[in-house]
Amino acid sequence: MSSAFVKEDIDVPERIPRWRSASGLPPGAVNFMTEEGALKLRQRVAELKKADAGDPEGSELEGMLESATVVKQPERPEEVVFGVRVTLQSAAGELVSYRIAGVDEVQLEPCNVSWVSALGRALLGAKVGERVSVGPEKQAKWTVVKIE
Repeated sequence: MSSAFVKEDIDVPERIPRWRSASGLPPGAVNFMTEEGALKLRQRVAELKKADAGDPEGSELEGMLESATVVKQPERPEEVVFGVRVTLQSAAGELVSYRIAGVDEVQLEPCNVSWVSALGRALLGAKVGERVSVGPEKQAKWTVVKIE
C-alpha cells in the first residue's frame, strides 16, 4: 500500500488566536480617528466622569482615545480622504452624504462610514465628477458631487 494513504500521527500545533482591538482592527493596524470624533468621545468621557456613574463605558472610551491616531481634516480636499464629507448622487437624482471616519466613531453620527468598510474603501480617492460603484456586487453607480 502506498504511504500516501497511511494515517500518521502528526502533532498539529495549536492555533494561536490573533488578538483584535475593541475596534476590530487587526494587530498593527493604525486606529485613525478624526478630530471631531476624538472631541465627541472626550466630551462623553467627561460626562460619565461628572456623573460618577462608574460605568465601564468610560474606561472603554478612554481606551479608544488612547489607541487612536487623531487625523486633522484637510482644509480643501480635492479627493475623498479620511475625515471628509462626501455627497453622492444616484442616476435617479437621489443625494446621500457620508463622512469617512474611524472605526471607533462610526456610531457617533448616522452619516459616518468607516474608512475600512467596503463603502469607505470605494469612496477613498474619488474626485468630484467621478463615478463610484458601491453596494452588493458594486452594481449601484453614484457620482461624487461634493467633497467638504
